[in-house]
Amino acid sequence: MPPGIATCFTLAVTTPATSDGPAPGTALARSQAARRRRVLDAALRLAERGGFDAVQMRDVATEANVALGTVYRYFTSKERLLLEAMVEEIEALAARLESRPPVGTTPAARVVEVLSRGTASLQRHPEVTAAMVRAFGTADEADVVRRVGEIMTGIITGVMHDGPPRPRDLAVARTLQQVWLSALIGWVGGVDDPPRVTADLEAATQLLLGDT
Repeated sequence: MPPGIATCFTLAVTTPATSDGPAPGTALARSQAARRRRVLDAALRLAERGGFDAVQMRDVATEANVALGTVYRYFTSKERLLLEAMVEEIEALAARLESRPPVGTTPAARVVEVLSRGTASLQRHPEVTAAMVRAFGTADEADVVRRVGEIMTGIITGVMHDGPPRPRDLAVARTLQQVWLSALIGWVGGVDDPPRVTADLEAATQLLLGDT
């Protein structure tokens, strides 16, 4: 894996337990989790080297030193694979926020800090980010897309105020996620530079939360 990428993608993605799968914690479950981890890491290495187009399932199998059928056992498509990697990155952001919460004195300031930290992490690996964003926009994988949205909603609403989110909080979080995705698309497409992405997020947050 290229230097530094392991610090960006740190959390293992787990497969939801099913009645057909091995019991959690068994040797078989650990072996399957390790193979799945190898497949994900291989896809990230390929994406780092060549973006979305470099992530071909056969190449992922070769890079991970597993059978092609093993790759398809865990991921039905390369879009699914890249979206699972996106879930990892968002989960990693949530973990970092647990250990180092935002320090802003207003909801808007805290949300901007959270989104800025997430953006900075993604921008350290532009080819990987470009691949994930492209997969997010083209994949027919509603359950994974929904998981990304749920995690991000929890992150954003969690720094607004204490207590459960109100309906308006959820609407603000959804809108900010749309702005963030649009800004990332502009960045990976070469339309906007990183400061523009940050400025757009700050403007949207201030307009929605109204505490300038």
